[in-house]
Amino acid sequence: MHYVIGLCLLLLGPLTLADYRLETVADNLAHPRSIAFLPDGSYLVAERDGALRRLSADGTLGEPLENSPATFADSQSGYFDVMLDPDFSNNNTLYVSLTHGNKSANATRVVRAQLQKNRLTAVESIFTATPTKDTTAHNGGRMLTLPDGTLLLTTGDGFDYREAAQDTFSQLGKTIRINTDGSVPADNPFVDGMQGNAKVWSWGHRNPQGLAADPATDIVYLHEHGPRGGDELNRIEPGKNYGWPLTSYGINYSGAYVSPFQTLSNIEPPLTYWVPSIAPSGLAFYNGDAFPEWQGDLFVGGLVSRDVRRLDIVDGKVKTEEILFREIGERIRDVRTGPDGFLYIITDSAAGKIIRVVPATDSTTK
Repeated sequence: MHYVIGLCLLLLGPLTLADYRLETVADNLAHPRSIAFLPDGSYLVAERDGALRRLSADGTLGEPLENSPATFADSQSGYFDVMLDPDFSNNNTLYVSLTHGNKSANATRVVRAQLQKNRLTAVESIFTATPTKDTTAHNGGRMLTLPDGTLLLTTGDGFDYREAAQDTFSQLGKTIRINTDGSVPADNPFVDGMQGNAKVWSWGHRNPQGLAADPATDIVYLHEHGPRGGDELNRIEPGKNYGWPLTSYGINYSGAYVSPFQTLSNIEPPLTYWVPSIAPSGLAFYNGDAFPEWQGDLFVGGLVSRDVRRLDIVDGKVKTEEILFREIGERIRDVRTGPDGFLYIITDSAAGKIIRVVPATDSTTK
């Protein structure tokens, strides 16, 4: 393994003095997008172009799993997320979010399957967003299971279809809530289909690529890309409108205003936002024991900023922000808290890495 010793870098608020060491768990991965932690200490890694790979605890990378679901991989499209079922130890069930279709008609999809050694079985689609789009950008694709057993999925606005984010009957620019068989939970905001699509949970999102929850409070946090500036972190609640494109702290790539409004009375304001953009991707809630000073904080990966932001969360609000891990020097695609209490970082490139953050004095992973 490779080691780098580091110290937290201050942005706002007091320095945490969290000495850490960066360990390269695996490298030369083809645009890795996400990671899941298996009960035996190994990992599953999702690569953009449609490969799921098992990574052993000692860093040995296996061949792509057989019978993995096909995807349309182009630019921002492909595999997005891999997530284990909460009862994985008993049912071997996992979920993969991906792009389904082709360049002229594609959509974000969730596939459920069972892991059997180096093969997926019982592979079935449980959700495909509608309508389809003919763009490869702004897909969303992050997943989260809630304490009641339902599944959340983020979807993007498709870039060219941003008005759809305000259409509650469209599944673009939304968080979607479904049961794990794809059916509609009985308490969804539009369950009767009269005022919106029955699977829509919240709306007004641009391109959400971060989703995490505080297990102590069940607060759900989501971040999404703005245009030129205006990336947002939001606290997500059912039946709420988060603004895009009616409100934004960013501007269009042309330099024109997206909207004259940054806030409106009927729009949920962000907990924090970034101008200029950091291009957030990956969101982790930290509740591990390895870094007690980080407990209860959120970690946000930055594709453009090439760092990780630690957000000190107090009573569901952002108190301070800190820049971390700039020494990695690469686009950060995902951040996860492992069951071992360590933080895991995924870099986004044709030779991507999985990096583990451990205390500088820890000797268990040497």
